[in-house]
Amino acid sequence: MPVFFNNVLNDLKDMTPLWEYAFLFGIGLIAGFVNVLAGGGSMITVPVMVFLGLPGHIANGTNRIAILVQNLVAVVTFFRRGLSDFKLSLLLLACTLPGAVVGALAGTQLRGAWFNRTLAVVMVLLLIFMWAKKGLKPKVDLAAPAVEPKGKRLLWGCVLMIGIGFYGGFIQIGVSLMLMPLLNRVLGIDLVRVNMHKVFIIFGYTIFALSIYAWRLDIRWLLGCALALGNGIGGWAGATMSVQKGERLIRILLNVALVAFIIKLLLFSAVD
Repeated sequence: MPVFFNNVLNDLKDMTPLWEYAFLFGIGLIAGFVNVLAGGGSMITVPVMVFLGLPGHIANGTNRIAILVQNLVAVVTFFRRGLSDFKLSLLLLACTLPGAVVGALAGTQLRGAWFNRTLAVVMVLLLIFMWAKKGLKPKVDLAAPAVEPKGKRLLWGCVLMIGIGFYGGFIQIGVSLMLMPLLNRVLGIDLVRVNMHKVFIIFGYTIFALSIYAWRLDIRWLLGCALALGNGIGGWAGATMSVQKGERLIRILLNVALVAFIIKLLLFSAVD
């Protein structure tokens, strides 16, 4: 706790311009909105913080504040709608924790140009993955009974969760693109409950990952809170507004922005 207060005091002493808080709040709005409609909001927030002057590893840690808040809100929302399976969610979360701890420790060590280039490579791979997808969403039966994975399905799922945890702790960006197919195809869970488990798992391991980043680095709590506030409101807006026809345009704009980020990260990163 003293480390937390020291970091907040350091934020205040740095006299960060108010426009940066407002700007990150706005980016959070966009990222939260995009997360609901198209996914990949963190692919915007981390590069933007890097371009604002935050070292990559600090931006990576600070982004976890918004991730934590966003998924907490989602967990509560699912619970209030009567969607919960804490037994399976906790089991899958427990499997991610060893990987998340190791990944977060590794993430605190990746700094400077190496972080920027690693981030650029990750974003390229995620873009290729998104472009390769057909984008067909199966119909979901809300009344379908809950599926309880057993035997080899559950074993493979638990093993693969370790890798998900490592990636989530390490860099997080695009983790949903890996986690959702695992829950749906490997464990055989329907898409409604996939999202229910996904937000619980990410929320749970983010507590541990954020704790490690806060312990090892001087993450920017106030900037992270501004981002988290925008993220929450943007996610709520995306969930409540009917903009289905705008999803394709949002994906196109997101891809254009990501290509620009990748070029900047690869070609204009200072060598350590």
